[in-house]
Amino acid sequence: MKVGFIGVGNMGSGMAANLLKAGHEVSVYNRTAEKIGPLKELGAIAAARVEQACGGEAVITMLSDDSALETISFGAEGIIGSLSPGAIHISMSTISVALSERLAGSHAKASQRFLAAPVFGRPDAAAAGRLFIACAGLPDAVEESMPLLEAMGRKVFIFGEKPQTANLIKLSGNFLIASVIESLGEAMALVEKAGVDPGLYVDFLTSTLFGAPVYNTYGHLIAEKKFEPAGFAAPLGHKDIRLAMEAADSLRVPMPLASLIHDRFLALLAQGGQKLDWSAIAWLAARDSGVLGPAR
Repeated sequence: MKVGFIGVGNMGSGMAANLLKAGHEVSVYNRTAEKIGPLKELGAIAAARVEQACGGEAVITMLSDDSALETISFGAEGIIGSLSPGAIHISMSTISVALSERLAGSHAKASQRFLAAPVFGRPDAAAAGRLFIACAGLPDAVEESMPLLEAMGRKVFIFGEKPQTANLIKLSGNFLIASVIESLGEAMALVEKAGVDPGLYVDFLTSTLFGAPVYNTYGHLIAEKKFEPAGFAAPLGHKDIRLAMEAADSLRVPMPLASLIHDRFLALLAQGGQKLDWSAIAWLAARDSGVLGPAR
């Protein structure tokens, strides 16, 4: 397929590379143009403007937040003004439910189609094409986009015809991951203060009742206090919990644990943790307990 890709940061670079390896014709736009260099070596076409990435059957966006996606989508010479009738905008980043709904309506008015397909996985999974993808949109858009999604993901899960449903799934999932990080941080501070080696503790957990990848990945990051370089930066985690709480508020669903985790992210950012991985909220538990080690 002829496809555009907008946003080649930690996640998007690997995703775009896998599209190229699968034989798709990919035009890439990124605000920081030098990041396109490695993709050009794989055959990508560098787009100097957003509209130059919107000439194909679909355009994929992998942007950091609502503000970035709004600018790219609704701005002058943006996606909505540049896509052909019938073309598909596939939004794969973590955005608000409200923006997803707005984008679906705006694309429909322009005779275009909008598909929400946010991903679960860190940069290594993106590079390996092993992401899990939550997808929602009109059935014809889903079917036509499947060759692209399958090139980037290990498995695609379909959650109906309303794109915003997939975004809600993603926000709920990130809330669960953050909950695991916080609980791991507290449990590890407890045993470490008693003299237990945190690495040995994680090996015990992940070899018994807590063998899920989320415990293995984040348990070892926390045990090693390895919070840099960030695979998923703390400000993005803070943003995602805030968006989950906004969705919960609109649906009148109390989420007291989400409120606690939101404050943990706020505390981390207030202490200069902007460049750390979001798993660094677990370091706060070690600090609070007196098991103090540098977040690095």
